[in-house]
Amino acid sequence: MARLRTNTRLVGALAAVTLVLAAGLYAVAQQIDESKRDRAVPVGGGKYHVLPATLETTQWGWLDPKEPPKLVVNSGDIVAVETMMHAHNKVQPGTTMEEIVALRKANPGGGPHSLTGPIAVNGAEPGDVMEIRILKIVPKAFGTNFNLPGKEFPTIGALAAEMPDGFVRYFYLDWEKRQAEFKPGVVIDLQPFPGTLAVGIDPKDPAPRKGGATDPMAPVSTLRPWKNGSNMDINELQEGTTIFIPVFLKGGLVWTGDSHCRQGNGEVNLTALECAYREIVMQLIVRKDLKLEWPRIENRTHWITTGFDEDLNKAMVNAVREAVDMLAAQKTVPLTRYEAYSLVSMVGDCRVSQVVDVRKGVHCMIPKAIFATKS
Repeated sequence: MARLRTNTRLVGALAAVTLVLAAGLYAVAQQIDESKRDRAVPVGGGKYHVLPATLETTQWGWLDPKEPPKLVVNSGDIVAVETMMHAHNKVQPGTTMEEIVALRKANPGGGPHSLTGPIAVNGAEPGDVMEIRILKIVPKAFGTNFNLPGKEFPTIGALAAEMPDGFVRYFYLDWEKRQAEFKPGVVIDLQPFPGTLAVGIDPKDPAPRKGGATDPMAPVSTLRPWKNGSNMDINELQEGTTIFIPVFLKGGLVWTGDSHCRQGNGEVNLTALECAYREIVMQLIVRKDLKLEWPRIENRTHWITTGFDEDLNKAMVNAVREAVDMLAAQKTVPLTRYEAYSLVSMVGDCRVSQVVDVRKGVHCMIPKAIFATKS
């Protein structure tokens, strides 16, 4: 009888182990299936895709042209992309300045940004232009702003030498009111836009490569904006805006992150109201009929040209030249380059996008109303 009870217990234990192993194998199979799942639904002749932000789909601080696409879409498809907070979501309410400094030092040469992507677009080839229409932005529930301690980072921030200590503050984002309270009596209206929106790297970008590599196809830091977009920090790039970025690599390879919920021109202390998005919804269109050297933006009221350089004066020259060339090329009212130059001087509003990303940025606003037909 004792032996029978022992055998019964042994059979029961073996059955339990078998059940656990089966459950484990089923869970693994489910994870594999999940990773392969086609996250797309047909919409109006195209497809609507969803790309969540995970450690698999999000890169910290580097644009790597050899990173496999996390999503492949057709020109004209719509994608809803989730984004993370900085450093693979390690900056969260309660993260201390000491921890933020440690995270900044943990990725030498790389940016703090978490970028979701890349997204490959079928048919995109070097020399084309990627048209990205920002259809919708929905932020998550909190944001932060901080400056690094000037005593350790004396060149990061317009007044770094005057701000020896670090400062960090976290904010609840009330999306129903589209507001955040800075402190009692000070309220900030939310105006979300992607601080970083990029296509694959320009192999001719003079920026240093990861680890000092000399290979032009080695990863490039997300710190510096360039002809492929990247860390532009242009606060006009809001919902309803379209950006046109020259393509340098097959598939285009679209990335986004460094999500912002409000930023002043200059971004002077280093950060904006940094946040993350539940989704930024974009339509990706390959344009073979356009040729551009620098990114160009269009919203309901303005054309916006861009220029970047380590020297702010040269960034201004690049942005102004782009504005002059754009006006001289348009067909609504023919203009010589001299006339275009004159017009930019009278109506162009050239603004300092940011001064904290190693390469400074300038964007010039050209009002569409100058071509309005008078009745």
